Amino acid sequence: MENKNLGQMQPAIKVAHPWLAMLPLMLGAFVGMFSETSLNIALPQLMKALNVDQGAIQWLVTGYMLVIGIVLPLSSMLTKWFTTRQLVNFALIAFIAGSLISGFGNNFGMVLAGRMIQGIGTGIILPIMFTVAMLIFPLNRLGSVNGILALVIMFAPAIGPTLTGLILAVGSWRDIFFTFVVFLVIALIFGFTSLKNVNKLTRPKIDVLSILLSIIGFSGIISGASFASESGWLSVKVLGTLIIGIIAVFLYAKRQLAMKNPILNLRVFKHYNFTIGAILVMIDFGIILSAMYLLPQYLQNGIQVPVAMTGLIMLPGGIINAATSAIAGRMYDNFGAKLPARLGFIIALIGAVILSLGSTDTAIWLVIVAHVIMMIGTPLAMSPSQTSALNSLKGLESADGSAILNTMQQIVGALATALATSFLTLGRDSISGSVAEKFTNGVHYGLYFSIALIVIGLLVSFKVKDQGKFEDQ
Repeated sequence: MENKNLGQMQPAIKVAHPWLAMLPLMLGAFVGMFSETSLNIALPQLMKALNVDQGAIQWLVTGYMLVIGIVLPLSSMLTKWFTTRQLVNFALIAFIAGSLISGFGNNFGMVLAGRMIQGIGTGIILPIMFTVAMLIFPLNRLGSVNGILALVIMFAPAIGPTLTGLILAVGSWRDIFFTFVVFLVIALIFGFTSLKNVNKLTRPKIDVLSILLSIIGFSGIISGASFASESGWLSVKVLGTLIIGIIAVFLYAKRQLAMKNPILNLRVFKHYNFTIGAILVMIDFGIILSAMYLLPQYLQNGIQVPVAMTGLIMLPGGIINAATSAIAGRMYDNFGAKLPARLGFIIALIGAVILSLGSTDTAIWLVIVAHVIMMIGTPLAMSPSQTSALNSLKGLESADGSAILNTMQQIVGALATALATSFLTLGRDSISGSVAEKFTNGVHYGLYFSIALIVIGLLVSFKVKDQGKFEDQ
């Protein structure tokens, strides 16, 4: 017993200053999550500056998440081919380059190209951060360490809209990207001076076909959904792209299940708790991304709120989101996933319904209340569901499960944003009236989609069996 306890107090790899080693990863992850949510407030300004419509501008959100979703499944393979410092520093440099390209972009294509390059950096850094932490901190400290890392990630979307609003109030949309660069340069300095190599290089054979099927499949599905807001769901371009994407994903999944050493181990779905937990996490992430994509645009285009005020209005909900995430994680220890998941979706449903009843004259305090209610419900369902999913896995399966959850969150988030845009466009074009009235009606249609996701999540939550026990049920 003493030897076991001693082992738990010793990290797998000794690092003189572990938190300094983690700093470039934490800063990179913070900017990555900040970037994922901050641009929503700037979309109305970007539409005017780049002279594009709603269907095109949402690519700045979905394109970024799509690249993250493509890169994430490759993270495990990349760590076997390149050292930790090589990967992290490359990711930070890519993110800096993408931010500069977008910041100096003089047309939509250039800004979008920069955004997609940024996605490469985030897709590499997010999974490596948790892997490095598991190796350089002792087992008996991993709980508190992972809690701090999760807080860093949740803090970014909490302050992102507010900080973006303030930047836009005194500067331009370009300054958002230049702000990223400041944080990333600091991270890169520590990446060269403090980060240690912790992964073992084995350089396994690269399965090129799996990588190609992954890229074609995921990008095909997201592209098809994104094209629908402009071309319609029944157009040849949309249907053709969706069909190609679905076939490629099917072939990719079939290949992974047949391989001895797959890039993404889909066999973890044989565990009941993982499957149900993963479904709930995907649905919940789709709810968050679709609603938070619609809300800042509703505030600016529907209620005609100034951009700086938009960020301040969203601040209470962001803070509540971060706080609830911390509390919800502890709730799993006492109640498992069953109770928090069901309660979370019910609370989120109340907030979404209130938002969907909004008009061009809705009081700001009511929007804040509805947003806060949603930001209580969604993390209350998210954290216990994710813990339930990962606790059902053991050994190497845990890393596979984490990679799958991270990958699917980005894909579902991009897909939900694309669908929300389609409903927004449909609702906006379905009535006559002022620009604000038409846009508000479009937001209603988008929120009906979010509500539908919440109802589906609530129904699935009744399939949860996990009451805090750690066996696979």
